[in-house]
Amino acid sequence: MIPWKKNLLILWISLFFSAAGLSAVIPFLPLFIRELGVTNLAETSRWSGYIFSAPFIVSFFIIPVWGNLGDKYGQKLMTLRAVFGLSIALLLMALSQNVVQLFIFRMLQGALSGFYPAALALAVSTAPKERTGYALGVILSASTSGNVVGPLFGGVLSQLFGFRNVFIIAGGIILICALLILFYLKEDRTPKDKTDLTYSVLENWRYVFSTKQILLAGILILMSAFAVSLLAPIFVLYVETFKIEPSSLPLVTGVLYSILGLFATISSLLFGNKIDEKGYKKNLILSSIVVGLMYILHFFVVDVYYLIPIRILLGFGFGFITPVLFTALSKKVVLNRKAGVMGIGSSFQILGNMVGPVSSGLIGAMFGVRYSFILAGIIFLFITIISIKFVKE
Repeated sequence: MIPWKKNLLILWISLFFSAAGLSAVIPFLPLFIRELGVTNLAETSRWSGYIFSAPFIVSFFIIPVWGNLGDKYGQKLMTLRAVFGLSIALLLMALSQNVVQLFIFRMLQGALSGFYPAALALAVSTAPKERTGYALGVILSASTSGNVVGPLFGGVLSQLFGFRNVFIIAGGIILICALLILFYLKEDRTPKDKTDLTYSVLENWRYVFSTKQILLAGILILMSAFAVSLLAPIFVLYVETFKIEPSSLPLVTGVLYSILGLFATISSLLFGNKIDEKGYKKNLILSSIVVGLMYILHFFVVDVYYLIPIRILLGFGFGFITPVLFTALSKKVVLNRKAGVMGIGSSFQILGNMVGPVSSGLIGAMFGVRYSFILAGIIFLFITIISIKFVKE
């Protein structure tokens, strides 16, 4: 097998199981917060926002540093650090005795992790330039397909074994992924000469802010991440507004998460090559329109079964957005600063993931959980307008 394709396969397998392990805890996390003693609905919504945001508070600052170190010392080392970090953090979460401890361990996850941006950088740095969009689509499909299995997996296991054991099982699975990368992923890295040009974290930030199209891609990544993460903490509370047996709530939520992830995976795999063939502007416009409209429709749904076709279309649109935006970012960056700039792109994503859940908790507490879907839909439609007017191939 061609080396870059072999690495891509190993990254796909590892990222798939890591994403499954991480997303396994998402559907019941607000319910776990209740188990830790927070029972008021408004307080549960608020704490859900804080705890969902916790990893991103730290990783926003640390990810560009990891990306810069990856440019200097290799992406495999950064990938291993990230995966081992995720495993440790999840195992510690299983030991949480209150919401403050859970918040601290989620922050530790943010400090130690960063698998997704490391995998993106490794895939981009090893794939041929003309296959960048394809490689990013494959990496995204691993994440989204892991998110298909994870919530359903977590919903079933939480009913069978309790919430804490899901953290332990997920941490064990991710530890196995770390060993797979350690022994089977090969990074063809030529030692650098002392005269080779390297860039500091600050220099990479300056480069991003001085290059309009790269900065625009970063801003759109931030907006997209904000809109998506706005809904993660309150989705189970949204599903709870329908007539569902409380004992079935984690499972139903997991199924609805999985529907989105399944069709986002199909979209990424079937149409990933179209990003390279037809450019990213048209794909970004179309996908952001679909995602925006589908999120707005969530507000008006009165029966949980009506969510199924909406989540299917949402998945098709969402499967394109992230690889398109990171393709736009990576194609304008030279190789020896690619990981550093991709790390900054991930920081924009992390910033959105950090602010979104906190905003969601406040909106949910003040107006009710359904209004978060209206806001998310408007943001994606605004991305459409920006893309039409300002994005250039």
